[in-house]
Amino acid sequence: MQIDLNDKVAIVTGAGRGVGYEIARTLADEGVVTIVADFRQDLLDGIRDEWEEKGWAGIQVLCDVRDKEQCRAVATMTEERFGRIDVLVNNAGVAGGGPTEAVSEEDWDRNLDINLKGTFLMCQAVIPAMKRQKAGRILNASSFAAIVPSLGSAAYASSKAGVVSLTRVLAGELGPFNVTVNCYAPGMIPTEMNRFAEVDPARQEALLDTLSLRRWGSAVDIANLVCFLSSDLAGYITGSLIDISGGKLATQMPWAAHRDER
Repeated sequence: MQIDLNDKVAIVTGAGRGVGYEIARTLADEGVVTIVADFRQDLLDGIRDEWEEKGWAGIQVLCDVRDKEQCRAVATMTEERFGRIDVLVNNAGVAGGGPTEAVSEEDWDRNLDINLKGTFLMCQAVIPAMKRQKAGRILNASSFAAIVPSLGSAAYASSKAGVVSLTRVLAGELGPFNVTVNCYAPGMIPTEMNRFAEVDPARQEALLDTLSLRRWGSAVDIANLVCFLSSDLAGYITGSLIDISGGKLATQMPWAAHRDER
């Protein structure tokens, strides 16, 4: 049994770098016509060169997911040019904040506007096309912070918990149209945004001790999950939050098993 995504049409937001970039290039390598959306033109220019070199189908478009008209323009352009929208991956996101009593209103708004409102606006933009074709996959990036939040993450965790509820509502609303809606919760995936792999070695060891697999996750891990959820093999999964954290806090003291193996 093989995943077959040939000639599907997907939009990936926040795909200029990091996890979103890996998702976009993995889908493209699987034969998906991939629309790479990001708000930074410099990142899109580099991606355009790679797509041309690899012979991958798709285009690169500027989009700030906080802007309703830009979101709708991406969806309209995709449907007009490629005839359909099979997959939407709402990857665009930010983190940051601080203790609740100190977090600024600006940081609060930035997290909610990009992580939650941006997901809402992109979903809203593609729903008409998916309803017309009576098929589609919407995949929303949540976070392990939506399951167990960290101290000082009120803005980020709240936005990602909102994504989970939005996902479940949409799964119910779009079920009659054969559109599935799921979200995924990465754990510790080192990126330019979180810099997990650059913190003090002692801190790294403490973080890794919370993982059943005791290794950093990678963007490829997330991209592989997205490929599966985008495929026909996942046609009976909807309204789910999929934990892809390496078993973060799956048991009390997961480090003990690794200590015993040393």
